[in-house]
Amino acid sequence: MRFKLIFSSVKADITDDVVDAAKDAGATGATIIPARGTGIREAKTFFGLSLEAQTDIILLLVEEHIAAKILDTIKEVGEFHKPGTGIAFVVPVEHVVGLESQMEKFKEEVRESYF
Repeated sequence: MRFKLIFSSVKADITDDVVDAAKDAGATGATIIPARGTGIREAKTFFGLSLEAQTDIILLLVEEHIAAKILDTIKEVGEFHKPGTGIAFVVPVEHVVGLESQMEKFKEEVRESYF
């Protein structure tokens, strides 16, 4: 089996919606990492204190054949067409360990998709 890793950076208030939509599109789970960042638009300040919105990094390890569908779903639910809402990208995965407990589910899904 081949896997892809989808990285997505979204505002914390939509993380649950993005993860739920990704799962509905075929992801089996997600890792969520709290983060902060900067972009073209600088954070607003109040008396010298930064008022950055909390950002979450969502990591989804998915089978290669469903990566594009999940990425499209994340883009839609996250409203990435609007400025400053988030980004997502996909990277190839060379080797994976620790998925033995999920391998039967993956194999079953592949069999179902072909028959």
